Amino acid sequence: MAPIHQEKHLKSSAFISDIVIGMSDGLTVPFALAAGLSGAVQNNAIIITAGLAEIVAGCIAMGLGGYLAGKTEQEHYQSEKRREYNEVENFREQEIQEVKEIFAEYGIDEQGQTILANQLAKDKTKWVDFMMKFELGLEEPDINRARNSALTIGIAYCVGGLLPLSAYFLTSKPQHGLLLSAVITTFCLFIFGYFKSKVTGQPPLKGAIKVTAIGLIAAAAAFSIARLIS
Repeated sequence: MAPIHQEKHLKSSAFISDIVIGMSDGLTVPFALAAGLSGAVQNNAIIITAGLAEIVAGCIAMGLGGYLAGKTEQEHYQSEKRREYNEVENFREQEIQEVKEIFAEYGIDEQGQTILANQLAKDKTKWVDFMMKFELGLEEPDINRARNSALTIGIAYCVGGLLPLSAYFLTSKPQHGLLLSAVITTFCLFIFGYFKSKVTGQPPLKGAIKVTAIGLIAAAAAFSIARLIS
């Protein structure tokens, strides 16, 4: 009996990408800010206030960026689709030739190319969809992509930012908060990097180390500059 083949493909790449963008920045930027302030002030309240303000601003900025990126993707797709409809309407023979060239790249002979191209050209909607995907390499974006992207990135940033900042709620001095924040953030960066790499098909351990190193380097740079200035 032949073994059952189960295909495993990542189908929610946009959602995963948004979480990665929001969470990675959320863990890194507020941690670096708090670390920098820890080298310049002697009061946790200042760090908490600045950290919360940064998280709110970051959520809005990152969420808005995700929304605008999603809207731009939709507008670009619709613009190209209108152009493609115009081309199949007014330059039919040239577009049929382009279809044949696409099939030729897959090893289909001249006769097969002609049959397939003529069959496809009978349905203008399917013809345009085919050209959008195989000529331009564009997939139609989800109509809710902009909204979902904004929410996902914003929430992920907020969650990521609150993790390193939480250490300053639990301690009385910036130095103690920094040490606890470093432990929490290092752990979270490692776990986040590990699962992000695992989901995206990359070496998990290597990805975890890379993500952790980037976050710690950013925080160390911010702390050193604030310490130097103060």
